[in-house]
This record gives sequence, structure tokens and C-alpha cells, in this order.
Amino acid sequence: MAAKRRRTALRPGPRRALTAGASAVLAVALLQTFGAASGAAAATTLTVAKDGSGQYTSVQAAVNAIPAGNTARVVVSIKPGTYRELVKIPSTKQNVTLQGSGSSRKDTVIVYNNASGTQKPDGSGPYGTSGSATVAAEANGFQARNLTISNDFDEAANQNMSGLQAVALRTAADKVFLDSVIVTGDQDTLLLDTASKATLGRVYMSNSYVIGNVDFIFGRATAVIDKSVITLKKRWDGSSAGYIAAPSTAADRKGFLITGSTVDGDVSASSFYLGRPWHAGGDASLDPMATFRGTTLSSAIKSDPWTDMSGFSWRDDRFAEYRNTGPGSGSASSNRPQLSDSQAAQQETADWLAGWTPSAS
Repeated sequence: MAAKRRRTALRPGPRRALTAGASAVLAVALLQTFGAASGAAAATTLTVAKDGSGQYTSVQAAVNAIPAGNTARVVVSIKPGTYRELVKIPSTKQNVTLQGSGSSRKDTVIVYNNASGTQKPDGSGPYGTSGSATVAAEANGFQARNLTISNDFDEAANQNMSGLQAVALRTAADKVFLDSVIVTGDQDTLLLDTASKATLGRVYMSNSYVIGNVDFIFGRATAVIDKSVITLKKRWDGSSAGYIAAPSTAADRKGFLITGSTVDGDVSASSFYLGRPWHAGGDASLDPMATFRGTTLSSAIKSDPWTDMSGFSWRDDRFAEYRNTGPGSGSASSNRPQLSDSQAAQQETADWLAGWTPSAS
């Protein structure tokens, strides 16, 4: 966010490595298949394994093999291991799934350590917050499941750097489905964005973990986080202080809905806010929105759980709760807006998804 590692060469594995000619044949075959595919077509699967037992040894190499203009589902099946690399799915490659093939979402890890202030290798300047993402998904229909996406930038060792925001996952697309994943970092862990201010970007996240400390779920997407765990993390110096959500919602859109979830973490009592309004670029036309409903809140949540940001009052935007439980929950007050039953009936998951039914495909 505005207020706010050494790039690994991508190469084919030593076994089953594709020659340039074979790669071309694969690309043509994929393009022919994708051009004729429908939503009911079986997904194409590309395998990634660090030991060379798959088609590729890096995730990005597999993504690169998907032809531009793709619209059919392609599953990039990633065998257990730690893949230290940057991954980008461009907008021209729709319906890509990154899927860990291990027995646990901890078995397959994609990790890197860029921060907003990290200088690009070409000398053109720093990455910036959005550019720091370990995984960047810009194509509609992106899915991720059964894996961990991490940014392990070391804040303690880089306190002299300007720009410590370090994104693990950035989505800037519509119909994004994140299922059984761990997204972990410190500041600005999960950027749920849209392709542009005028573009809809719906995200549904379920059965997952999001870990961080400052504004670590942020952006302008219309996003539901359902049946998940939001884990609060101490700062680099061991202190407990932070903010969960920093929505940057357009006035005519829905922002973040956290529902049926749990907020916990090994931090001090009354040390974290539920959120604050991010008016990106000082844009006063935005109307940030976040609702926590049916969620268990630990004692780490402040009794006045919302706060201002960069001169913008949370009271002028859309922040509310509904039937939360746990020691961090509280009754309605001027500092703690609660939805009425009739208001809550208009803030269900289906209202956010607006006709889209997420499904593994």
C-alpha cells in the first residue's frame, strides 16, 4: 500500500525436459484443445516437480507453456517442495489453477522475498507494493488450492529500507477461487484487487489461512473470506499492533465480507483493529467496505475495532459487524456498528458473488 528478493532462473527440469521443438508442438496442441474447449471440457494438467520428475521444475515455466488467449481450465499440479520463485499469471491466460499435489497445503510452498522498496534487477527502481507479490494472478478464473504462498521478506534486517510492504499473493481478476491455501507474510500479505477501478473483481476464499499484521487483507476487490482462519502475527520487533482489513472499495461495489471464520494469533489483548479505510491515492470518491459476521474474534481485537487512515474517517465509509462471538466481540455502539437482521439479509455471500458459484474445475 502507498503508506505505507535475487531472481531464480527458470529452466526445464533435467528429466522430461522439453526441447524447443517439443515445446512448440505442445503449445500448438494446447491452443487447438483450448480453442475448441467448453466449460465442461476436461482440464489440461501440467506437472511441476523440483526433482525433474514432472514436465517442469518451476511453476512459472509451466505457466509460460500455456498459450496466450487460453480460456480452458489448465491445472498446474505442483509436487511437494519449496519453490523460491516469482509467479505471474498474465491476463491473457484465463482459468489457471495452481494446485499442490501433496497431502497437506503445507507440503507445497511458493515463496519469495521482494518488498515494496526492493530494487528491481534492471535498475528501473523499486517494485512497489503491488509489484512485490510472490504470486500475481491477473487472469479471470484463477484458482489456487492445497498449497502455501508466502512472502518471507525480513523486516527486521531491512529497517533502513523505505517500503516494507511485502505481498504474498496479489489477485487482480474476476472469479478468483482460493481453496484450502495458506497465504502468509507480515505487512500487506494478501492484495485482493481488480484489473482497474472500473472493473469488477470477485474473490471467494474458503477453508484457508491468512497470516499477517498490518493491513494484511487489502485492496478494491469484492471478496468473501469464508470458513477460514485469520492469524494475527507480532511485528518484526516483537510488539503486538496491527490492522486486519484495509479495503479500497469503489462506491458502487461491495468490499470485504469475512464470514463464518476465526480471528486468532499469539498477540497481546486489545492490540489489533479489524480494519481501516484505504482511500488509495487519496481518492475521496472511494467508499471502503468491510463486514465481519458470524466470526469468532479473539481477545486481541480492540473494543473500538475500526480506525481512521491517512486523514479519512472510518465513520464516513462502510464498516460493520453482525453476530460475531468470542472475547473480542462486542455489542452495538457508536464505535462498533452492528447490522440489523434486515441489513444482514442483504449482506450474504450470494450478494457478493452476484450469480457466480465457485467450484473446483
